[in-house]
Formats: sequence, structure tokens, C-alpha cells
Amino acid sequence: MRLPARPQRPASIYHAAGGRQSTASFVSTASAAVIAARTGDGGGGGDDKKAAAKDCTVTEGSELGISAVDSRYSSLNRQLLLCAMLAAVSSINYGWVIGSVNIPAQVIEQCSGGPETWTAGFPSCIPMGSTLWGLVVGLTPLGAWAGSMFSGLAADRFGRKRALMANNAFYVAGALLACTATSIAQLAVGRFVSGVGCGVAATVVSTYNSEVATVRSRGFLGGFQQLMILAGVFLSQVVSIGLSNAPLWRILFSISAAIAIVQTLLLLLFVPESPRYLASTCQLDETRAALQRLRPGLDITLELEALVASLESAARDSDAPQPTMWQVLTGRTEVDLRHLAFSALFLMVSQQWSGAKGVMFYSTEVLTVTFHLTSEEKKHIPTIAQLITLAVAGVGVLAVILGMNILDRVGRRTVLVVSSLLTTLSAALIVVGSHLDIGALVATAMCLFNFVFQAGAGFIPYLCASELLPYSVLGSISGLATSLNCLVLFIVSFTFPILDKALGAYLFTPFIATNLLTFLFAFFLMPEAKGKSIADVVDEYKGPLRFIGTPFSRRESAATIATAPSLDALPSPAKVGGTPQQ
Repeated sequence: MRLPARPQRPASIYHAAGGRQSTASFVSTASAAVIAARTGDGGGGGDDKKAAAKDCTVTEGSELGISAVDSRYSSLNRQLLLCAMLAAVSSINYGWVIGSVNIPAQVIEQCSGGPETWTAGFPSCIPMGSTLWGLVVGLTPLGAWAGSMFSGLAADRFGRKRALMANNAFYVAGALLACTATSIAQLAVGRFVSGVGCGVAATVVSTYNSEVATVRSRGFLGGFQQLMILAGVFLSQVVSIGLSNAPLWRILFSISAAIAIVQTLLLLLFVPESPRYLASTCQLDETRAALQRLRPGLDITLELEALVASLESAARDSDAPQPTMWQVLTGRTEVDLRHLAFSALFLMVSQQWSGAKGVMFYSTEVLTVTFHLTSEEKKHIPTIAQLITLAVAGVGVLAVILGMNILDRVGRRTVLVVSSLLTTLSAALIVVGSHLDIGALVATAMCLFNFVFQAGAGFIPYLCASELLPYSVLGSISGLATSLNCLVLFIVSFTFPILDKALGAYLFTPFIATNLLTFLFAFFLMPEAKGKSIADVVDEYKGPLRFIGTPFSRRESAATIATAPSLDALPSPAKVGGTPQQ
């Protein structure tokens, strides 16, 4: 058996992250086979193997000054929060990139600040049609899709911390291209390159935070990424109020590079590598140091034991055949995971078809039309449309904080049901206000729309894959889910201005339908992971896609679950495809 350089997941679908390991004694060394594989193919002889074993030894014993409190069940502490926040600066930059085009959009694409002029070799604006502007904006999520394709490999090969540090090169390059753009093509390339950084950040930040989190802080840190993205959107729009005029919008775009450079230094100085990554590469002294740094004042003995034991289990099972994506989707695995895989995929797609990102990208333009602002009024920044855009972003940040604090009390499913239903009703109010030409109603409904969406449906999808799927299929499903998420975001970003022209006051009508579909899924199909291990979730929701009752009904017994009606058995079954991810 060997522990590969790139972490492998255990074949058994019942192995759950953070689960208690029933080891008889402390795991003082990695297995001899693991060490032999790490140090060569056995050609060095017994002495070499013993020396290698000594290098990977975890010595038992209490640390001086360390409390006897078991770190496995500790809550969030300041050091852990600091590390999660510094890693999530990449998510703040993500939000900055997607939010910074909203308020200055009309200055850049329509030259609303005045006719195009050139100063020091740079144009004051880059005029283009709304369709072309939608493509430029949409290239950021397309770049994020490209970044998500290799982010997992980079994180496994180089480590989570170093992957985040290297990823900042994309943010710097994209910002420099955008802030010095003299043509549509250069601006588009800059947005795409920044998008690559966003895609890598979306994967690696969530991976790092989930691996450093304690069991009790899992729900809070799980929503942390979405909170930081929205904080980035909000900050970009606060700054946009003063930097929307030409040529100051160029400074707005360049700030992304400054954020990336500062984060690189902070990561280098203050953030330890993920203990799970370090243990997977047999750096056990470094693993102990990193884990103790994340759990100050606590006894990490049992947590370190469980971590090493879980990776040894993965090494022992690494030669076992792993289920393919197609096998998972068609239910041809030892335990049928179709319902759980579809749920993870559906939630990541539904997050983007909600229309919330369209609000982040285009709310200023929509509200400018809603309030019938004249050319002269557009020149007086901030306009009422820009101020409302700022309010929309601000309530989104408050909503995520609220959602993160109630999620572990109420449950994922109930929060999503309420959130998606209110999002649907808010979209309907936007249509009513637009049709009746009541600007105040549209503005209020848009703020409500973003608040109720971000309080649940906005961040719950980021949690679901890791809470619903076993390690053996988590990688493939997460990757597919992230890819679909980015592709749907590209489609929404690109088509939003086209739909605006085509539908006018009825722009949000399609999003009434998509959010209603999310509500129906949450009400009838969504698994509940609150307070359950992955093994419990798999046992309760295994099988084909089926109705599982309402979130307000009494918990079903195992017998009821086993005989629940399968959608495969219905008269007109809808075949649903989904792919597992990590």
C-alpha cells in the first residue's frame, strides 16, 4: 500500500470526513508500506525503511501548556477565523472582479460621461453595443470555468496555500490588461484572465476552509466563501461611486491587482498549509504544527490520529477501482448515489439561473431605465440607480451573515425552501413594478430579491457536495458541479442584456420560473444533512431520484425511506443526469 503524492479518497462510500475513527491506539507512524512507497520501490533495504519510518513518526504525549480539551469538537476560534479570512481574500477579489463592472458600465460602453477622448494614449471609454458588452462581462465566468478545470489538480500537487498564492498572478495579469485596455479585445482578454483566477479561487478557498474547519464550525465556514464574494462585490461598488468617471474606472479595475499582491504577502506570513494536505504528503511534523496553530490551546492528539488514520485508509484502498462518473449517474455503484449526485448538481446550477448574478452585473443599467434617467442625470454621479445598486449589494452581505447563523439551527432544506420561495415572489414584484412603472417598487423588490436569495439559496449550494457525497465520488461530482455553475453563469451574464432588450418590463419573468423550480426541488427532493455524518446521509437518501416528503413532515423511518416512490417508477419518468464532484 502506498500514500500517493496526490491525495486519494477511500473506496468505501461509508468513509466520511471528520468521522470518528475506531483505532485501538494512537497512530504513531504511517504504515511501513506507505513509507516504502514514499521513499522508493524497496531497493534501499530495511535500514532505509526504518529511517523513513522515523521521519514520519507522530510521537504520543501531551504538549506542554496544551489543554486536555479534544480539538475535534472545538468551536470556531480567532486563529482559525483569521486563516479562513485570509484565504478568502481570493473570494473578495472574485467579488471585486464581478462587481466592478456594474456601476461604471454606462461610462465605459455608452460613453455616458461624454464623447470618447484620448489622454496619454488611453481612451476615456470603449464604446460597444449591449450584446458585445454582455459578452465582455460574460467572459469572466467563462474564464472561471476554465480555471475550475485545473484548480483541483493544482491544489493537490502544490498544496492549497501555494495554489492560492500562485493564482494571484491571474488576478494581477487580468487587472493590468483591463485597466490599460485601449480596445474591446484587450478588455475582454483581461476579464477572461481575471475570471480564471476567480475559478481557481472558488475551488481552492472552499477546499482549504473545509479542511481546516472543525466539525462545529463547518456550517459557518462553509458559507464564508459566499460571504466574502458578496463583501467584494459591495466594496467594489462603494469604491465605484468615486471611480466611475473617465479615466478613473481604470483605477477601479487595477485595485484587483493590489488585493492579490497584499494577499500573497499575508498568506506567506500568517496562514499555515492545510493539515490534511500536509499529512497526505507524509509531512507529519508539519501537519502537527499546522493543526496546533489552527487549534491553539487545545489537545490535537486525537484529531491528528483520526486524520492520519483516514489517510492511511485511503492509501490502503487506493488500488481499488474508483466508480466512474457514468457509473454514479446510472446507479451502477455498490450503493446507489443518483439522488445525492443529482441534488449536488442541481443546486450548483440553480444558484446561477436564479438571476442574482444578473442583478450584480447589470442592476445599474436596469434601474437607470426604470427611473428614466436622462443623459444629463447620468453624468451626475452618484445617480439614484447607482445608490440603489450599492444598497442591493449591502443587503446581500447582511443576508449571508444571517443565513450562516441560522443554518445549523434550522437546517439546510428549510432555509432553502423559504429562501427560494421568497426569491420567486421578489422576482414577481420586480416584474409588477416594472410593468406599472413604479420605480420605488422595483428598487425595493430588487433589494428584497438579493436579500432573500443570499440568505439561503446563494450559499447553500457551496456546502452540499461535501455534505452529501462520499469521498469516493466527491471529486468528480464537485468538478462537474463547479463547471456547470460557471457555464450557467456565463449564459446568464451574456444573455441578460439581450433579455432586457427583448422583454423590457418582463425581464425577470424567466427567473420567476427558474426560482420556482428551485423551490419545488427544495420542498420535495432535497436531502437534509444537518447534524448527520456523510454515512448517515448516504444511508438515508441512497437510491434513484425520488420524492422524500416535505421539510415540515416528521422524519421518515428507514423502512419508509426504502419504500419511498422512485421517480424512475412514475408513469413519465424524467431522466436526470448528474455527475459527482470532489
